[in-house]
Amino acid sequence: MIIRGGNRGSVSDSGETTELVSGRALIWLIASFALLLVPQWDRLPIWLVASCAGLAGWRWLAQSGRLRLPGKWLRSGIMLALVAVYIATVQGRFTVETASSFFVLAVGLKWLETRSVRDFYVLFFILVYLATVNFLFHQEIHWSVINLVGVALLLVGLQVVNAPDIPGAMKSGWRRLGMMLLKTLPIVVLLFVFFPRMAPLWSVPLVSGEARTGISDTMTPGDISSLAQSSERAFRVTFGGQIPPYRDRYWRGLILDRLDGETWQQGSGRQFRRPGRVSVDGGVGKLSPDQYDVLMEPTDQTWAFALENSKAVSDNVKPNDQGLFRFDRPADSAVRYRMALTDDNPAGQAGAAPEEVQRYLQLPRSGNPRARALAEDLAAEYSNPQAIVQHLLDRFREQEYFYTLRPPAMPDDGIDALLFDEKRGFCAHYAGAATFVLRAAGIPARVVVGYQGGDSGADDEYLIIRQYDAHAWVEVWLPGQGWVRMDPTAAIAPQRIESGLRDAMAEEGSFLENEWASPQRYGDMAVLQWASLKLDLMNYHWQRWVVGYQGQSQMDLMSRLPGGIGLRELGYITAGIIGAGLLLAGLVTAWQYRRVEIRDPIGRTVTRWHRLCDRAGVPVRHGETPSQLAGRLARARPAAAGTANAFARMVNKHYYGSESETEKRGDLARMKRLLITMKRQADRKPQVNRRPSGAPEGNH
Repeated sequence: MIIRGGNRGSVSDSGETTELVSGRALIWLIASFALLLVPQWDRLPIWLVASCAGLAGWRWLAQSGRLRLPGKWLRSGIMLALVAVYIATVQGRFTVETASSFFVLAVGLKWLETRSVRDFYVLFFILVYLATVNFLFHQEIHWSVINLVGVALLLVGLQVVNAPDIPGAMKSGWRRLGMMLLKTLPIVVLLFVFFPRMAPLWSVPLVSGEARTGISDTMTPGDISSLAQSSERAFRVTFGGQIPPYRDRYWRGLILDRLDGETWQQGSGRQFRRPGRVSVDGGVGKLSPDQYDVLMEPTDQTWAFALENSKAVSDNVKPNDQGLFRFDRPADSAVRYRMALTDDNPAGQAGAAPEEVQRYLQLPRSGNPRARALAEDLAAEYSNPQAIVQHLLDRFREQEYFYTLRPPAMPDDGIDALLFDEKRGFCAHYAGAATFVLRAAGIPARVVVGYQGGDSGADDEYLIIRQYDAHAWVEVWLPGQGWVRMDPTAAIAPQRIESGLRDAMAEEGSFLENEWASPQRYGDMAVLQWASLKLDLMNYHWQRWVVGYQGQSQMDLMSRLPGGIGLRELGYITAGIIGAGLLLAGLVTAWQYRRVEIRDPIGRTVTRWHRLCDRAGVPVRHGETPSQLAGRLARARPAAAGTANAFARMVNKHYYGSESETEKRGDLARMKRLLITMKRQADRKPQVNRRPSGAPEGNH
């Protein structure tokens, strides 16, 4: 079957006539599909995006008559080829991303069999579902707007497919959508606020197994320097009191205590992860001066970031034996949790048991002989571990060590090369080297990985910690003090700790050198920075008060209202809102119908005619034309036949002919006279022919 633009119907192979989808409706469908693919552009493989574009383009060329849509066998071959490519690409991995990409592939293949209006409806609902799938990956306000615009394009296309030939259908369609939005928005907002946010009976984790930008549980020299070239957001922090100075913003995340060759990793291994999803709305109510809220981006990991000397306030994070904080499940979506600063130092006291000392002295059996010799000399010269630590810091501070985002490639004995030859590296290089020397000198030490710093958001409302704030430092065990932070970077490049990576790399010019599109790269452009911060502020509040509006947040808000509203009261309120909304919609519809009647005097006259027909026992049928109604009235009331037919002709002339205003006024007066006459004629009872008494039967 060839589909050409302008065709309204076609006979299928089975002989059934089907209505073809119009080109104007199809273009809206294709535009919506293209827009709904944008939120997944960074997750879909290039071959899949190209295939979807080709399949949709093929469908459009077939609509314009330049190509034929493939038959059953060719369609099956295309499907099998693309599915084979998909299977080869995913390589047996079943994750949220692979499931989503398969769904997109199915939508793309659907274009090859979209012929009739029925197919349009099927694809319409499929694309609406695609919009909901997009929210699994992006929940920021700008992505939400893109999804909503995509759905709006679908709704306009739906109006066009139902009325393709009406002049100005596009303009009136957008106007109707706008009016519908204005009418329903108050009800939607009320339901969003008051509809009970109950926890689901079960939850499915969205952990995909795909790599995300962020720190990992292993560290090889160069890893963090690569991460420092990313301006992606790691988390935001809101303080209830004064924001700590920049130099004190050490956000501890995880500890790497085992050295394997050149790679530092967690010695305890991966913890068992329970299925399900982490609670995303920990911490509600007003912040006290010692508290702070963290809104962390998805990491697909269980670790949480916190300042030193912190304790958990919300119940979705728990401390571990190293003074760190963990979620029960991987953070597969944005997570909010609350911490509090304390006077004691739980991180400093963690791991103080003597049996743990050997764990933090582990080193490979061989390698880096010069660093080992340096450690032996320091251990022989100083009996106090604190003196060894200070000597090592003085070495970094006084000798010509350089902090750089362009570290040289290190040989096999990389720590020796860094300390004695190259003397150029990033925080991971220096933290790993310092830990090695301290352990070789007999002092327990460990590498801590997290973030250091953070820039102010719009109006100084919160801090933004980005990936380029990723940092590694050392914690050393000192008798009588516990774990104490030692940061070689603070000795080599104090400006990195005092004011951030941008200032530290100003002379080298390597800050975000590979991210030309990042607003953070252009710190001297005030307008660009202002716009970037305002957009981030919008997303921050959207994430906190819309996306993060869950059970705890709702109950906290309800507790502030008079009466102490609980779940039962929320159910009553929700039912009341729905009932009031339906009642209001009915009243508005009736008012609009009445308003149309007032504006259309001929319409009111036609309504009076319909009532007359009802009284005469001829109720109006759905979809019936004026002429058909007049014919049925004539059969029921023969006396009114001529008047009814004349009235029906006047109705058809008014609604389907072209008349001037003067003619319309004359027709209205004539229709009123005809209606009066018709009423009098319809009220007459039909005469029944009666045979005289005793007359013979037969024809008269």
